[in-house]
Amino acid sequence: MKIKHVFYSTLFSILALHGYSQKNKIAAANKQYDLYSYSDAIASYESIANKGYIDEQLLKNIGNAYYFNAKLEKAAKWYGELFVMNQEQEPEYYYRYSQCLKATEDYVKADKMMQQFNKKSGNDLRAKLFEKHKNYLKEIKENSGRYTIADAGINSEYSDFGSALLGNKLVFASARDTGSISKRVFAWNNQSFTNLYCSDIKEDGSLSKPKRFGNKINSKFNESSVVFTKDGKTIYFTRNNFLDGKKGEDDKKITLLKIYKATLKGDTWGDITELPFDSDQYSTAHPALSPDEKTMYFASDMPGSLGQSDLYKVTINDDGSFGSPINLGSKINTEGRESFPFMSDENELYFSSDGRPGLGGLDIYVAKMENDGDFKDVQNIGAPINGPEDDFAFIIDKSRKGFFSSNRKGGFGYDDIYKFIETRRFICEKELDGIITDQKTSRILAGTKVSLFDEKFHLLKESLTDESGHYNFKVECGRKYYIRAEKEDYKIKEANISVDNSRGKMDLLLALEKQIKPIKVGTDLAKTVNIPSIYFDLDKSIIREDAAIELEKIVDIMKEHPTMKVDVRSHTDSRESVQYNKKLSEQRAKTTMEWLVKNGIEPSRLTSKGYGKSQLVNKCSDGVKCTEAEHQANRRSEFIVTKVE
Repeated sequence: MKIKHVFYSTLFSILALHGYSQKNKIAAANKQYDLYSYSDAIASYESIANKGYIDEQLLKNIGNAYYFNAKLEKAAKWYGELFVMNQEQEPEYYYRYSQCLKATEDYVKADKMMQQFNKKSGNDLRAKLFEKHKNYLKEIKENSGRYTIADAGINSEYSDFGSALLGNKLVFASARDTGSISKRVFAWNNQSFTNLYCSDIKEDGSLSKPKRFGNKINSKFNESSVVFTKDGKTIYFTRNNFLDGKKGEDDKKITLLKIYKATLKGDTWGDITELPFDSDQYSTAHPALSPDEKTMYFASDMPGSLGQSDLYKVTINDDGSFGSPINLGSKINTEGRESFPFMSDENELYFSSDGRPGLGGLDIYVAKMENDGDFKDVQNIGAPINGPEDDFAFIIDKSRKGFFSSNRKGGFGYDDIYKFIETRRFICEKELDGIITDQKTSRILAGTKVSLFDEKFHLLKESLTDESGHYNFKVECGRKYYIRAEKEDYKIKEANISVDNSRGKMDLLLALEKQIKPIKVGTDLAKTVNIPSIYFDLDKSIIREDAAIELEKIVDIMKEHPTMKVDVRSHTDSRESVQYNKKLSEQRAKTTMEWLVKNGIEPSRLTSKGYGKSQLVNKCSDGVKCTEAEHQANRRSEFIVTKVE
């Protein structure tokens, strides 16, 4: 009995010591995890797990460590074990597990996890986007097949990513070993810190052997994601919070990312400064410039962000100073990660996101910027550029060639750079064809001026019909346009057309009516070109956008007759007082005349007068009951010719 008692006492002591040892190992792993030393944390957690010590928090942490290191297939294994242990998890884990399942191409199970995420996540934009695009795989398939891709030929066994063009050079970030005796390692992924490298782009599209770029820019910390001004004299780049030998940290002693600026003096980059909206307390990264270089786009998790990182824009003033950053909003950003923006010469915003329905990990998306600075619908650019893993850092030039980065299978290293050629435009375009004829005789009208306007009456294109009376414009699917046809001795003809979403051609035939009434002194040009009577808002004297397109007809006629003089006359209906109507009509006539002057008519050719309600064209005087249509007839504008030769 005594021997047995000693045996059990010894056994319990061994188990207690072993349990105490495991607790120490878990505590050490947790410390590595909290300090973002994910590679070291993974090794520690897996060692503990292989000995059978597993709980929910350990599974979450090891899954997250793989997830944040973009090793989604390995993360899927540990998230899978987490859900086997307990189906009830925080909403974010359903989303992450769904993303990881896509990396294994198990889209059926991934969608099921998204459905659970939707039930638990409340008002999350990612859930709304999934509900809106339940057939996202079909949508992505329709967008696919528009690129041919190939390895860029400069990749190493380490991480190579984030491209930018500088003349005939490609500048990119790389963690490749440069041969230094003591190699600094980034604890996040156990790779070397990244530096900037460059390669010459040869005539055949191949790239020369990479070499270090800008020694003054490369530091002992990470540099990546650059953009150059078109003159090649200014660079904006991403770097860990490190300047002039001093490292900055946030409240948690973490060194975050900042965007820096440098200028070229001779052959050397210098005057490195951080941008005014940088902070020690949040990251800014991945700068991109608009085609006119007056706006910078970048990624950040600054206060006010919708998700883990959002896209922002900031104005670059003429003196080189910056405005205040503006979040691009929920049309672009989600609760996930939006990053690596790029603005093409055609105002297409390309960016990467894991917050939208995609093929897995970060996918690349595009949104066309409208004339008002807003963005159209966001579209996934499809395979073969997007795939189950992370795809990001997309750039494209005017020739529709470019580069992107990916950690897809079959690459050389952790991340790799690929080159591509766009073989079919992403924007759905149609050809708008038409023939202009004489309304009465059906005679072909060659040399007719045809103008294309967008839905807000902005002039887009102009052309003249050929000998067969034919015109042709390229228009975008899903948009509304206005067409105007003008020819001497004919009335101006307008039509609108809504373009459907199918590819191909659309026909719009226009027949012009002969100008029967000759233009002479006393002619009302408003009647000659069929300008509507009403083109002011009620009680207003401001020219509306739809009125402007009508008034352009007057401008065209007066330019065709350079000696013509016109008196602009404005009339009101009988409602309101004599004094009020007289003042309102005078202001309208004056505003109309000023608009004509602004659009190219000499002031000496114009006069204006407001007549109020003194020249009614019907019975609708004070106290007479009339319909709104009858009142409208009195609210008219006239353009009376006072001189013509």
